[in-house]
Amino acid sequence: MCYLSIFEPMAAKKTLDVLGLKISFGNNKEAATVVHGIDFTLYENEILGIVGESGSGKSVTSKAIMGLLPKNNTHIQGSIMFEESSLLALTPKQFAGLRGNDIAMIFQEPMSALNPSLTCGFQVAEILMLHKNASVSQAKKEVIQLFKKVKLPRPNEIYNSYPHQVSGGQMQRVIIAMAIACKPKILIADEPTTALDVTVQKEILQLLKSLQKETGMSMLFISHDLGLVSELADRVLVMYQGNIVEEGRVQEIFSSPKKPYTKALLASRPTLDVRYKVLPTIASIEDNSFDPISVTPQQRAQKHKEIYTKAPLLKVQNIAKSYFSNVRLFGQKQEVEAVKDISFEVFEGETLGLVGESGCGKSTLGKVILQLEKATKGSIFYKGKEITGLKRKELRSLRKDIQLIFQDPYSSLHPRKIIGEALMEPMMVHNIGNSKKDRKEKAITLLARVGLDASYFYRYPHELSGGQRQRIGIARTIAMEPKLVICDESVSALDISVQAQVLNLLNELKEDFGFTYIFISHDLAVVKYMADQLLVMNAGVIEELGDADEIYANPVKQYTKKLIEAIPKGF
Repeated sequence: MCYLSIFEPMAAKKTLDVLGLKISFGNNKEAATVVHGIDFTLYENEILGIVGESGSGKSVTSKAIMGLLPKNNTHIQGSIMFEESSLLALTPKQFAGLRGNDIAMIFQEPMSALNPSLTCGFQVAEILMLHKNASVSQAKKEVIQLFKKVKLPRPNEIYNSYPHQVSGGQMQRVIIAMAIACKPKILIADEPTTALDVTVQKEILQLLKSLQKETGMSMLFISHDLGLVSELADRVLVMYQGNIVEEGRVQEIFSSPKKPYTKALLASRPTLDVRYKVLPTIASIEDNSFDPISVTPQQRAQKHKEIYTKAPLLKVQNIAKSYFSNVRLFGQKQEVEAVKDISFEVFEGETLGLVGESGCGKSTLGKVILQLEKATKGSIFYKGKEITGLKRKELRSLRKDIQLIFQDPYSSLHPRKIIGEALMEPMMVHNIGNSKKDRKEKAITLLARVGLDASYFYRYPHELSGGQRQRIGIARTIAMEPKLVICDESVSALDISVQAQVLNLLNELKEDFGFTYIFISHDLAVVKYMADQLLVMNAGVIEELGDADEIYANPVKQYTKKLIEAIPKGF
């Protein structure tokens, strides 16, 4: 039975009705089924949230509704009814007339959804000219109004801008404007806020909510982030391995989940009020092995007493970093200050959380510490030694001590090299191990250390999931036995349950190997869980620096308050 928070099902008109939907890929003999006969209904003027991990079937289902699945080797059974029409019976030409007009979609990655060679404005205007037969001037006028409606700054300027000339949040607003241009009856939002700053994320959610209320359209909101869904949706479907395992009103699902999988998803997310020693995972919830031991304020204070009585491992002193960009083709160069006169210390055994919106200078600061970028001015001391002017040989030794875990492990792995080679390569560079046999043994030991068996040694990156690739990135990092590890958005793209596993692993390795972390992220809930100290950056400067728990409980600066208020709270 379906439930609605704003009206009764009997009184509501069905906009979309999915019955017995089964989707498989491959030939008939070896077809892999990814969606197993699911049923759900989307009602008029309703926001229906669909949550679940990667591989649960969320996006495949949405692409089936949009008619975007490849025709070759795709097998769809069941029915998808839009009002009185069967979407599965439509011809490609009929679907083209429907797509973007009656049913529209906001994609996860706006950069891949926009043509880099066309201006933002033209790409939206094209939709109006195609579906509404609008003239060029009429379409432009409507697009400018749409840009105002989605709260884009300088709408006329952005109309003439190319995708690479606007920010990620602005690109996503362009995509939203494109999706609502023809006033669709159904809007499908597939992970529309992934990788966006927490403040931009909140703005996008508020925008979608207000647009839905204003237009009365129905919306499918797909996400792996339950906190986001809780703030937006009327009803929720929980998907797992191609099945719907639970559905109901938002309040019911989030306050009284019935299924173990739903409970596990909700529990895996770090909370702002309890700091567990080990985060629960789906596996530990389902097999009842999770032990809810929390870290007390007294234990935390004792740990900090031990950490902060030592000399700092890293000392950053008055660091600044500037770039120069051309204002015009033949114009003068303009100086852009990415980091401005920043000073702080990092102590052995601590995790320093580094937060702030995109463009605040977080990643630039990380690159300067790693000496991948040279500071414009200032000094950096590692173990009491100045490192900003090191020679190449000294830098190689330093980079063994200071390592980086990338945001996207796939881009840092060679697609044609097996995982074993990727692990052994840095060992060879830094003369770790006496022979290839030694390095192979160490690589297999490292794989086991990050929860992967020896078979992964012979696999290629494309054969691994996102979480598995991130574990490989961590294994490659710990192979160097570093002292300081910079984690740059290293869990931002992971499912909540996988994220919990990786965070547990990072903390476990910290205890075992004595690692020190600089943990950079836009996810403030994750940073609060991980961090001892918190450094808040804004426009290249430090807004606030102090104990993480204290800053979250009593932020001093308005900017910090804004960041914390933007965190999805859920129920």
